[in-house]
Amino acid sequence: MSRPDAVAAYAQLPLPDTTQEHWRFTDLKGFDPDSFGHGQGQTRAAAPKGMLDLDVAGLATITESSVEIERVPEGITFAPLTEEHERLYSLVGWEEKFAAHNAAVWEHGLLVVVPKGVVLDKPLYVRVTSSSEDTALFWRLLVVAEEGARFTLVEEVASASPDLRAYTNAAEEFFLDQGSKFEYVSIQNLSRETWHFATHHARVERDAELDWVAGGFGSKRGKVRIQNDLAGQGATSRVTGAYFTDGEQHLDYDTFQEHIAPNTTSDFAFKGALRDTSTAVWRGMIRVERDAQKTNAYQENRNLMLSPTTHAVPIPGLEILANDVRCTHGATVSRVDREELFYAMARGLSRGEAERLIVRGFFQDILDRIEFEAVREALADALEARIPRA
Repeated sequence: MSRPDAVAAYAQLPLPDTTQEHWRFTDLKGFDPDSFGHGQGQTRAAAPKGMLDLDVAGLATITESSVEIERVPEGITFAPLTEEHERLYSLVGWEEKFAAHNAAVWEHGLLVVVPKGVVLDKPLYVRVTSSSEDTALFWRLLVVAEEGARFTLVEEVASASPDLRAYTNAAEEFFLDQGSKFEYVSIQNLSRETWHFATHHARVERDAELDWVAGGFGSKRGKVRIQNDLAGQGATSRVTGAYFTDGEQHLDYDTFQEHIAPNTTSDFAFKGALRDTSTAVWRGMIRVERDAQKTNAYQENRNLMLSPTTHAVPIPGLEILANDVRCTHGATVSRVDREELFYAMARGLSRGEAERLIVRGFFQDILDRIEFEAVREALADALEARIPRA
């Protein structure tokens, strides 16, 4: 594998369109990824303060021009990623158009390796900032949790201004060795004029545990892919997603739970609230291989429509090749209960206050799944803040 192979693949692969099943509800008309420069745009002010206020063990900042490491915990690798790493591209290569674009041109990435048996009591924090007008930001994240390691990594992706026009593209590979536990928090709060594409792929080995929180608040349009491979017996993964769209935003999540080994467990739960004319798409697939007996897999997607002009498309799927499994899924699209709204407003709450109360109740079970208190509180505040106070 080489960079020229990725460049060739990107050139040959067509831009996805709505004739392709996985892009049926996400139209990229008007988007040309090659029209965005690489570090050539006009730089805006630095990104505003992040959503999370954390006491961290390690801190890294990724922009169009650099990777800056400001703090490194002793005994771990927390450093710029180079193309020499043996596991690079093994989970996210260049078979798909946007993954190929990332592999072809990325310059900035982060390598995180937590050695065998090491436990970090404070999180690692990665701040990704899109700061240049009409510019593309490509980054990669490669994380290795060696046997028995336990740690948390928080990634926040934001824009320098709320109207910054840009294109962002992430490729992230996570390797959880035997008995490790990795908590990953990914919060996307890009500008409403930014096209965002990301591919995340994790491989979870024997008795390892992946706990993933995904928050989607910004961006204009794009697609986020999340794949977890339960590759070792006893491996578990839990993914908790919360998103809120308004205006003309369009979010698209494509999730894949791949059960390869027996006695594995996966649990995906995504909830979203939508306002104005925004749209959200969630496509979830559980696949159980022939040898993955005793699989326990669950996925759900619930959507709350706060305006009559929003549109949500949940698409759950199952592909089961084993015969001793437990796989369930659920998907709903519902509107605000008028009686609940009337009841709250009749007791002196404004419409905005009443809607915030209903939204908090809708997301409460999702928030309860988040073990990290600072993340749980920040997401709750961010969700409620999207409701106008008037």
